[in-house]
Amino acid sequence: MHPALEAISQATQGTNFKDDLWLVGGAVRDELLAISHENDFDLVTRGSSSELAHLLRDKGLSSIPPVTYERFGTAMVHVYGTNIEIVTARKESYEEGSRKPTVEAATYEEDAARRDFTVNTLMRSIHSGELWDPLGAGLDDLQNKRLRTPLDPGETFRDDPLRMLRAVRFRWKLDFQPAAGLYDSVRASKDRLKIISNERIRDELIKMLLQPSAPEALNDLMDLGLIEMFAPEFVPMKTCEQGKWHHLDVWDHSLLVLKNVGYGDLALSLAALLHDVGKPTTRKIDDKGDTRFFGHEVVGAEMAGKLLKRLRLPQSDIDLTVLLVRNHMRLGSFETFTPAAARRLIRDVGNQTERLLALVEADANALKAGVRVMDLAKIRERLAEVAQQTPRETLESPLSGSEIMAILELSPSKRVGEMKNMLAEKVIEGVLMPEDKAGAEALLLSANELEKT
Repeated sequence: MHPALEAISQATQGTNFKDDLWLVGGAVRDELLAISHENDFDLVTRGSSSELAHLLRDKGLSSIPPVTYERFGTAMVHVYGTNIEIVTARKESYEEGSRKPTVEAATYEEDAARRDFTVNTLMRSIHSGELWDPLGAGLDDLQNKRLRTPLDPGETFRDDPLRMLRAVRFRWKLDFQPAAGLYDSVRASKDRLKIISNERIRDELIKMLLQPSAPEALNDLMDLGLIEMFAPEFVPMKTCEQGKWHHLDVWDHSLLVLKNVGYGDLALSLAALLHDVGKPTTRKIDDKGDTRFFGHEVVGAEMAGKLLKRLRLPQSDIDLTVLLVRNHMRLGSFETFTPAAARRLIRDVGNQTERLLALVEADANALKAGVRVMDLAKIRERLAEVAQQTPRETLESPLSGSEIMAILELSPSKRVGEMKNMLAEKVIEGVLMPEDKAGAEALLLSANELEKT
């Protein structure tokens, strides 16, 4: 038993919670499946969750004051570095259009019936170790790798529409098969997902993206019509043909790129999924009959930023994803990767060059067989060489804006920025050394005189 659960078991000896405190949900399921479980646990009791939470605090087990939600009969404590949610066994009822239930005390069987899937209703006593299947269905579904709701799926999804996303995530995380009618019910209930907050949807989406089966899960979201409920930007990618360099439409290509980048890096996974989101709106057929997507990386970066902001992702993840999407076509535009090109890339993406290369490589490996791509090994060598010679912080104008204004007798204006960028470009091209202020002043005066003539 986990040390946190063992400590709670010992602390509740001789109390009303003895033999009335059960571990429930994913921890029991994952133990029986012999797979790892996140460092958090759910406990259910017929007693008061608030009373138990305060008991654990009083005995010095919880490192935080109890966080209680009396309306829902839940409490949160933190024991030995582990989140423990305590729930008073309850049954719930929902009004149409609401995601907040009316809650009342219930038996363990009634509590199990209001949960999302039968495999998450299994319980284990933290005192005796007894395993209990309160509905008599969880163990059978676990053994047969079947994902089924305790009640009619339409009722389960109506009560909490987020469970439709969880159905997809668990189906692929656990490698289970949906029970007959489960996915049909998702399709019929998809519109109810609109009442769920973007934050809750975001959390489920992130969990999907961070598991190896992310491409399959995302494809289910598309096929079931769920993705259009919270990210309609993806829908036009399906059936958007890409022309002779590709063998897949934009959506299936993006899922292959997502697979190619691997899992565990959220920003990289988001960039893989979103790198071509701008293609449908920029698709053109040129005079030769070739399919073109000019500027799709710029359009896509803007779309990605708006979508991720709407889903309330952290700004750091948004900024990094947008950076990768905006720059994912950079390397494909070079016949040869010159030192100047390397310096520009280092300046623009900084310490994210390796992530960008991973995205570019995954993208290239998702093209039609036989399509020639750049030698990324040589690009990596060039970047390492240039980065050692000219670190990113040196790829700036030797002269500040105030120095430029003093030399040219200018007031603050767009012109000052243009001249500063011109000097920075000379540094990147290798014409001007980063510390050469005299050379920069000479170039500045020369450029100024040329513009006057």
